[in-house]
Amino acid sequence: MMLIEETAIADKALPVDQFKAHLRLGTGFAEGSVQDEVLKGFLRAAIAAIEARTGKVLIERAFSWSVNGWRDPAGEILPVAPITAVDAVTVTDAAGADDVIAPDTYRLERDSQRPRLRPAGATLPKLTTGGSVKIAFTAGMSADWGGLPADLGQAVLLLAAHYYEYRDETALGAGCMPFGVTSLIQRYRVVRFGAGVAQ
Repeated sequence: MMLIEETAIADKALPVDQFKAHLRLGTGFAEGSVQDEVLKGFLRAAIAAIEARTGKVLIERAFSWSVNGWRDPAGEILPVAPITAVDAVTVTDAAGADDVIAPDTYRLERDSQRPRLRPAGATLPKLTTGGSVKIAFTAGMSADWGGLPADLGQAVLLLAAHYYEYRDETALGAGCMPFGVTSLIQRYRVVRFGAGVAQ
């Protein structure tokens, strides 16, 4: 399995001015934008960390997901949420020949935790031994920063500020995330059932 982010978050979608205000950086200076690239890097890192912890894509963008076989031919669980559209499903055989599947043979089952690719009939297209399938889709909670839920936006700013303040620190433990951030993102984390297995 391989998840690829096909398009990156656009610079204009990042809340650089809000982040500057959050950090209480000075304004009105001739060099006021000198740190913008550094701040964008911390915002991108914070967004990536929160997306990894929650399994939710914050800002809408294109992805592709490749698998060598269906886990369930009656409906494949997709790796992130929320998914707004399945753009294409391409089956590749063992010889490398691609076959784009007709859009009327599958549908997106929307779900805030576990969206699925469902067949229009009984099963998803058959994959040959040594073959694979690539699912291209668009995912994201919002097209821009302003559409994000306030708690997730605040979590990104808090985590980006944490990264900024401790940018030279090397002694923090692996996976360190401030308590305020974990509290804000808790309700967005993937719900797990049974013995720790997501359904």
